[in-house]
Amino acid sequence: MSGRLPIAAGQDGGFWQQIFDFDNYGELLALVQNSLLAGALLGLVGGLVGVFVIMRDLPFAVHGISELSFAGGAAALLAGVNIVAGSIVGSLVAAAVIGILGVRARDRNSVIGIIMPFGLGLGVLFLSLYKGRAANKFGILTGQIVAVDTPQLAWLVGTSAVALIALAVVWRPLTFSSADPEVAEARGVPVRALSLSFMLVLGLAVALCVQIVGALLVLALLVTPAAAAARITASPVLLPVLSVVFALASMEGGTLLALGSTVPISPYVTTLSFLIYLGCRLVGSRRAAKATRVPFLAGPRTTARVSEPSSPGSTR
Repeated sequence: MSGRLPIAAGQDGGFWQQIFDFDNYGELLALVQNSLLAGALLGLVGGLVGVFVIMRDLPFAVHGISELSFAGGAAALLAGVNIVAGSIVGSLVAAAVIGILGVRARDRNSVIGIIMPFGLGLGVLFLSLYKGRAANKFGILTGQIVAVDTPQLAWLVGTSAVALIALAVVWRPLTFSSADPEVAEARGVPVRALSLSFMLVLGLAVALCVQIVGALLVLALLVTPAAAAARITASPVLLPVLSVVFALASMEGGTLLALGSTVPISPYVTTLSFLIYLGCRLVGSRRAAKATRVPFLAGPRTTARVSEPSSPGSTR
């Protein structure tokens, strides 16, 4: 669903006016307080979970889980029950299947490749059977901004709390097992149990993101901010902090920009997230280039042989 009410016939503005139109912006801003709070929750959860998505090389899994989340949400829409609950169920089922069957990377990718079309097919089937408003169908795929009501926000808050608490409990051992799984397993860390636990947390995070940015574009919150942060820092403390900051900037900025337009929220969130990534990649490339130039320039001075003064009576 877009941020503004539909424009009446004959009053359609130009291209840029449809994308950026801030008439009566203050009045519209009062309608999205729930969406701004939901966006803050998504930025926090997505930024933290995204760190491990990058460390464990799971972007493909995010996309696979989102398809089952889409199917669950579409089934809930067709049945007339809570869409958030349906998305959560679909995400958790997909995450559990990937976590159990996809222990090795090769097996995991195969499982995801099987789950993705199955979930997408189910979602399309359920939406085709749904005879309600077309905007509800479109919102599951591309996100919505003004439709976050109080009951939905309560679901989002509760799910975010569960995901954050679970992530806090397993943060240290999960970081260890993500960085070096062989050494972690040798030291008694339950690597397989942690992997399954994180997949379930990832499922919750995907279900949250689907509610706002849609099933097709969850990577913009669960992958891009963390990937951008990883381009400029490797600090275990600064990396999650920057990832959360980038996710919040993309989510909240996209929400505020989408409010003054007739298009869904997802293009704004994804564009901001992509621009942040490009900026971080540029900074990281410049740092890498400078780091390679400095040893090269300093090399002749540091490696040159310094002649020692000859002592009295010594022969040269």
